Amino acid sequence: MNFAFTEEQEELKKGARQFLENYSASEAVRTLMETDTGYDPQVWSRIGTELGWPSLHIPEEYGGSGFSYVELIAVMEEMGRALLCAPFFSTVCLAANALLVGATEEQKLEHLPGIAAGETIATVAYTEPSGKWDASGIAATATADGDEVVIDGTKSFVIDGATASLLIVAAREPGSEGDAGVDLFVVPADTAGVERRALNTMDMTRKQAEIKLDGVRVPAANRLGAAGSGWETLSKTLDLACVALAAEQVGGAQMCLDMSVDYAKVRVQFGRPIGSFQAIKHKCADMLLEVESARSAAYYAGWAAAEDNEELLTVAPLAKAYCSDAYFHCAAENIQIHGGIGFTWEHDAHLYFKRAKSSEILFGDATYHREILAQRIGL
Repeated sequence: MNFAFTEEQEELKKGARQFLENYSASEAVRTLMETDTGYDPQVWSRIGTELGWPSLHIPEEYGGSGFSYVELIAVMEEMGRALLCAPFFSTVCLAANALLVGATEEQKLEHLPGIAAGETIATVAYTEPSGKWDASGIAATATADGDEVVIDGTKSFVIDGATASLLIVAAREPGSEGDAGVDLFVVPADTAGVERRALNTMDMTRKQAEIKLDGVRVPAANRLGAAGSGWETLSKTLDLACVALAAEQVGGAQMCLDMSVDYAKVRVQFGRPIGSFQAIKHKCADMLLEVESARSAAYYAGWAAAEDNEELLTVAPLAKAYCSDAYFHCAAENIQIHGGIGFTWEHDAHLYFKRAKSSEILFGDATYHREILAQRIGL
């Protein structure tokens, strides 16, 4: 087992960093944060057509490049470093994974080529106003009516929910509870009865939305896979998404460390760089330890995802928990090392702090994932 990237994968990371340094610099991120869509259509088009990132782990028979999850996390790490504002995570790490895990062959052939080409923006809508991340939080109902299904409910915190053209909605059979009776349905965003509203969140680099579904009718054939298998599909999709998010968090944590070290070398106090003070040295050393440990966890989880290994069940929540803690701590220490300037709007430290906090809570915080890990290993 080799956890070093191959020469080709290193070139992929290098190319991704060069592109993101040019098109996801601080000025671009700040500009896109203030827009309604939250991304630059021209940059998104180049990501899909020229770079082919949305197609990385999608099999060739569905229009993808046929690489593995390892290539995906390599790019996700660079995206986290640059705070990329684009509907990549929602489309590729959530929607595409849901289709790959649970869709029928016909559904994969219908929807995945558009995602791979960067033409389709998609997302998964399953969290509701209760804020619960497990199956008990799914209250939206899917009622059979002949050859159709009628979906009613409200979804919150849907990543890129206001701009996606394709929604994968979690709903349950009326009267069902827990994991049972949950299904996923493909819902075009322009379907009658779908109402979307952008949310004002702490981290505006990753747009979220509230989606209301009032009597939304879709063909029964839009159900992903077999009836009642929705939570099984969604659970694995979330594990895969957590692995991708962990890699993104590693990239952000590394950037916080780099910013701290660079500043400690040039900020002079009492006639010497602050990096020469023991307290600052200790902070940077602790950050380095956390970043490297987080990277090891994310890379191992990426390998498990690429191999579709049974260890994914344990390493996905482990990676999400550890990388969440590491990123948030590094982002907080970055502000402390920068001192007063780190708190100002003009400095980028607060952008990483906000992304670290939102990523920590996304799909459940570290405590939630440690509980999942404990349950899965029988503790």
